[in-house]
Amino acid sequence: MSVPSPQMPARTAPLTRPAASATDFPARPGAADRGRLNLSWLVQLHWWAILGQAVIIVAAILLTGVGLPLSTLVALISLEAAGNVALGLWTRRAHVTDATIAAVMLLDAVVLTVLLDLTGGASNPFSTLYLVNVALAAVLLPPAWSWALMGVTLVSFASLFLHEAATSPAHHIQLHLSPAALLDAHLRGMWVSFAIAAVFVVFFVRRVTRALAERERELQLARAQAERREKLASLATLAAGAAHELSTPLSTIAVVAKELQRELESAAPEVRADLQLVRDQVGRCREILDRMSAHAGETAGEQFAEMRLEAWIDNALDGLQGRERVEVEVAPGSADARIVGPVRALGDALRGLLKNAVQASPPGARVGLRAAADGEWIRVAVVDQGRGMDAEILARAGEPFFTTKSPGEGMGLGLFLTRALAEHLGGAFTIASAPGTGTEARIELPAARTGERRVA
Repeated sequence: MSVPSPQMPARTAPLTRPAASATDFPARPGAADRGRLNLSWLVQLHWWAILGQAVIIVAAILLTGVGLPLSTLVALISLEAAGNVALGLWTRRAHVTDATIAAVMLLDAVVLTVLLDLTGGASNPFSTLYLVNVALAAVLLPPAWSWALMGVTLVSFASLFLHEAATSPAHHIQLHLSPAALLDAHLRGMWVSFAIAAVFVVFFVRRVTRALAERERELQLARAQAERREKLASLATLAAGAAHELSTPLSTIAVVAKELQRELESAAPEVRADLQLVRDQVGRCREILDRMSAHAGETAGEQFAEMRLEAWIDNALDGLQGRERVEVEVAPGSADARIVGPVRALGDALRGLLKNAVQASPPGARVGLRAAADGEWIRVAVVDQGRGMDAEILARAGEPFFTTKSPGEGMGLGLFLTRALAEHLGGAFTIASAPGTGTEARIELPAARTGERRVA
């Protein structure tokens, strides 16, 4: 793989921008938010309905020769438009409940009934549009309200027959058509009415289906994040317990090995080498326990602070073996972008990605570190020139204690802790790789606004 170009590579899977706060991921919107969203859909439907009513009335006058009470219809449609404007403004700040939506849909049924009565009564082919109201009620409202609204719709439709029985059929319009032409117009109207009803039902049912699918995706993401947080808490507990329980015997072994080494200064070189190996391995055990405890436990309680992007990168490069192989590319104007988070944990996370990239790349190969900010998000990508990962390994990358390194070179916690930290800060961590193309690890975090301070 060639040295990375200055631009973010196109092969990296796009990141989904998180919508949650820095410290929590709500599983689902509240009832008031759902109600407001549903009511906003109804407002949009009203505008399409008003437009459709105007077009149908004009078409009926121009194409069929049916005499309609035009002034009354214009006044009613104008009243609908004014009411919908008021409803849209009210929706933005109101506490919307199921009863509110049911009341709006009840009013829709009444308005449709009046329109049908003015344009032909029960014989109006557009009475099919009652089904749109019933279908939307079934989708947007609980069962009790849905059945209630269906009953109101049936009563409204029946009222057209009762009104005609008390007066005369189609008493508000004037017909200048022969019976055959009237039947033909009625059949054509039925087709148009069916088409309109089908379009509205499919459109809103599909929209609700997409919303439910998005809700399910958010729930799955929240569950996965909660599971990772539980694993992180368990890891901190395990590390603290292991460090506490093993510190005494390890100290004892270290002291005894040191005394033996002093007493056996004249012993064979092999014996002295074995004792030194024991001391080295005891020190390694202590280092591992300290690292597990620090990464999994101490960073969870680290205070948040504001940090410049450039300082984050410098912090990550500090103490990195092979830093001379890292090519840093910061997009113009991005160096002063700021993030808020635990400074040490952020530095350790990025340093861990760079260390992995250096180890995965061939000796002497360059490692790319690119950073960019767009005002709302800060993105950092680490690209190596290693062998890459197949789909099976890539799917497991980031699981705790899973590593492809040789024994003793890693504990398989770095990627897991990096992902947990990014999500805790309201960001995301992704890995893109394929055999023979190297690996790219990306951290995306929300940029800090002026005066902003996040609380863990």
